[in-house]
Amino acid sequence: MNARHPERVAPPQALELTAADGYRLAAHLWPAVGPVEAVVVINPATAVKADYYHRYAAFLSEHGMAVLTYDYRGIGASRQGSLRRWKRITKLDWGRYDCDAALRQAKRLFPECPIFLVGHSIGGLLLGLAPSAGLVDRALTVAAQYAYWRDYGPGKGWMWLRWHLLMPLLTAACGYFPARRLGWHEDLPAGAAYEWARRPASLEQAYRGRGAKGDDPLRYFPEMRGDLLAIGLHDDSFGTPAAVGRLLAYYRNALRHHVRIAPDSIGSPAIGHFAFFNSRFRDTLWQESVDWLRHGRLSRQPLETLPPEGG
Repeated sequence: MNARHPERVAPPQALELTAADGYRLAAHLWPAVGPVEAVVVINPATAVKADYYHRYAAFLSEHGMAVLTYDYRGIGASRQGSLRRWKRITKLDWGRYDCDAALRQAKRLFPECPIFLVGHSIGGLLLGLAPSAGLVDRALTVAAQYAYWRDYGPGKGWMWLRWHLLMPLLTAACGYFPARRLGWHEDLPAGAAYEWARRPASLEQAYRGRGAKGDDPLRYFPEMRGDLLAIGLHDDSFGTPAAVGRLLAYYRNALRHHVRIAPDSIGSPAIGHFAFFNSRFRDTLWQESVDWLRHGRLSRQPLETLPPEGG
């Protein structure tokens, strides 16, 4: 299929998703240009609104994929009033309820199409917390990692002070983390902020005893059996090889490719943790992502490829 042109992309349709616990989430569906080859769910990074990914969603729709974007509970258009009312919202909820609701909606809307997931940062982890993780046929994660502080790269000292000292102190004082006042993206519910600030070395330690009726919240990671491409950026202090590898180990039944991208390989001075989704990379990084999502084709030699443990 040849590349489409932006002017042919139809406006997105506003949707409302209802999570299993009844929380309502704001979402948009981007219709595919031409026949629908697949449906893509985009999971945002922590404290990043879904509209940050809308240009990328439109690009994917040009290439024959319907795209579902949504805001996590407490974030962007899914925020319901004061976050002090919702202080118990956690990233675990974003996975087991919100990501799950998006995947189930994708399946309802396009029951005959393969489901792909694009997860940015924490969005790559949330897939494994969703009961519907097994619906995903192929995944692309960008700068996705567990965010354990010992894995941080250059600037680790400042990052520790910012996210593991200042964030919990401000959260305790305000009843939520006031990120917008600091110019650090969207405000965070207290539960999500503390979950990040106090994160131990493993997901088992983080989520022990927090499943419904004693169930293991991590039991859905092995359900993800689709192929997974994890993209790490050389100039991203969050997504270091150790951090990306720590998360990939949980998707043990998926074929996992870990690719590292240096900015100068595409003639850019920087990419970092966020810029992958900037439209200046439309003809480079974005096109590589389409090659993976549509065809399962790698554009770069992986740093490592991990076979599924389940055969």
